[in-house]
Amino acid sequence: MQQSSMSTKAMPRTSAEASVGSVRRRAVAYEHADIDAQTIANMDLSALQRYCQVESDRFFRGQPHDTRFAYELFRRALVERCEAAWEILFYQYRALVESWVRRSSAFSSTGESSEYFVGSVFARFWQAITPERFAAFPTLGSLLHYLQLCASCVVIDCARSQSWAEVVPEALTRGFDQMLDAPDEEAIDRVSREEFWRSINALLAGDAERCVVYHSFIMGRKPGEIYEMRRDLFESVTDVYNVKRNILGRLSRNRELRQMAGVSAS
Repeated sequence: MQQSSMSTKAMPRTSAEASVGSVRRRAVAYEHADIDAQTIANMDLSALQRYCQVESDRFFRGQPHDTRFAYELFRRALVERCEAAWEILFYQYRALVESWVRRSSAFSSTGESSEYFVGSVFARFWQAITPERFAAFPTLGSLLHYLQLCASCVVIDCARSQSWAEVVPEALTRGFDQMLDAPDEEAIDRVSREEFWRSINALLAGDAERCVVYHSFIMGRKPGEIYEMRRDLFESVTDVYNVKRNILGRLSRNRELRQMAGVSAS
C-alpha cells in the first residue's frame, strides 16, 4: 500500500541504498575523479544512474567514492522536477528509507510494515524540498539527513494518530480545543482563561514544555515547525513529539483540568 507514483504536481517515486550521515567525499584520486562538474551536469540519465550505483557500491565497501553523481540525480529530481530522475532515486534509496523506518522508536507501535511508509516518506521529502529550497542542501549528506528526518516524522505521525485516543481522552481533547483554540461563550463560562493557564503553567516543566504547549495549541504549529523555530530547545523533531506526548499524558490525568474541561475525573 505504498505510494510510488504521483500526479504532475505531486511527487514521483524514489528509493534507498546509501547511508546515513557521513556521506562525505574522500580526497583520494581514483578512476572517476577526473570527470568534471560540467560533464556530470550534461550526462544522460542512464549514465548518471550507472555512476550512482558504482559510487554507492564503493561507499558500502569502504572505498573512495564520489558523491557528485548522486547529488546531480537529486538536483534533477528536485530542482528540474524530472520524474525519470525521481523514479531512479526512489529505487536507489528505497531500501535505506525502509531501514530508517524500522529503526524508528515509534515503528513497532504503528502495526504497519516498513514498506507501508516508503511512499509517504518520499512524498514528504518531495513536497518539503522545493526548487527554491534545494540550495539549502549543498551536499548529498545533507539531503540524506533530511530524507531520514522525513522517515522519522512519517512514522511518528502515524503512531501519534493511532494512539491519540489512548493518550488523551476524546472528551478532554474537545475541552482543550474549546479553551485553547476557540474560546467561545461555553468555554469562557466554564473557566476563565487566566485560571486555566495558571493551572496549565503549574504543570509544565521548563521552557521546552511551555514552547510546545503555546505553539501546538495556540498557534496550531506542527512539531517540525516548532523544531525549526526553536532548535535551541530541541535536538530533533522527535524531541518535540516526545515533549508533547508527555505533556498531554500529564494534563489528561490532572483532576483539576479535567473538571475545567467538563470531563469526569475518573
